[in-house]
Amino acid sequence: MTKACTVAIDAMGGDFGPQVTVPAALKALADYPQLKLILVGDFASLEKILSLHHAHPSERLSLHHASQQVSMDELPSQALRLKKDSSLRVAINLVKAGSAQACVSAGNTGALMATARFVLKTLPGIDRPAIITAFPTIIEGKRVHMLDLGANVDSCADHLYQFAIMGSLLVSATEGIVAPKVALLNIGQEEIKGNDQVKQTAQLLSDSKAVHYAGYIEADQIFAGKVDVIVCDGFVGNVALKSMEGVSKLIARITKETFKQNWLFMLLGLLAYPVIRRVRKRIDPSRYNGASLLGLQGIVVKSHGSANVLAFTRAIQQAIVEVEHDISQKIKEEIGVLLEDQQ
Repeated sequence: MTKACTVAIDAMGGDFGPQVTVPAALKALADYPQLKLILVGDFASLEKILSLHHAHPSERLSLHHASQQVSMDELPSQALRLKKDSSLRVAINLVKAGSAQACVSAGNTGALMATARFVLKTLPGIDRPAIITAFPTIIEGKRVHMLDLGANVDSCADHLYQFAIMGSLLVSATEGIVAPKVALLNIGQEEIKGNDQVKQTAQLLSDSKAVHYAGYIEADQIFAGKVDVIVCDGFVGNVALKSMEGVSKLIARITKETFKQNWLFMLLGLLAYPVIRRVRKRIDPSRYNGASLLGLQGIVVKSHGSANVLAFTRAIQQAIVEVEHDISQKIKEEIGVLLEDQQ
């Protein structure tokens, strides 16, 4: 971190609220001396958790009271209309007012997206925001970013084209890749495969100089490390994401049950523990927590609702990286150039 940065934290959001967000905030402050955080939520609850960690508000850690809270199952329209003083809404308002450069929340995804879009608005030339996050690949140290992961369940080719540009710019800035390879998620790699939406998007990307288009990619190649950005409709992306999470839980469950079958397997499990620990660390979801809402006039990062302290800290780190690289401004400038070229 090379410059001062202020991040607003929706401290009441997520499955665990302040029990996770507050210690994560304290850890982030310890890791980044130039970081300032604003914890938004119920003042009494926040002070209580802070005292348990022998911490208090300071020049780098301030509290901002919010009298309401958005539940994880609340309708986005209801949260937008009735929860104007929720911790989620107030944290986004602080970004709009310029009091913070980014907002991080583990709260209701639909409410976060709807509120962020209503308060911050989309960038000129961007029709819809998209959710993007990184995943590990079989190549150690290499990540692949995928979008949209659920912000838009019905996107047209123009929207997917915009997602590709935004994803490419994010990866280029944060990963230092000059021309990230961008692929379209499809049911096959042949040109004849796919629906009209995918085929039309492929044509737009093939004709564009704004992205390094690498063609179609199938779901079994998401983790192959062959491309840097994978673009898809939000419905498809969210199904893929939830499938990944389900397979991960299945493998963990089967592995645990197998080692418990008899004393020999338990002994082998003890011998293999260093390897298992290394594998677990490499694919640990906590290391990849923090999905960005791209296309807004401000930086908003969504943490997984069930995130632990380490995972939520990672989401704060993602916000810091995007502030440092001024991601929103870069997307605005690139889209502006494309619009001028089309005139």
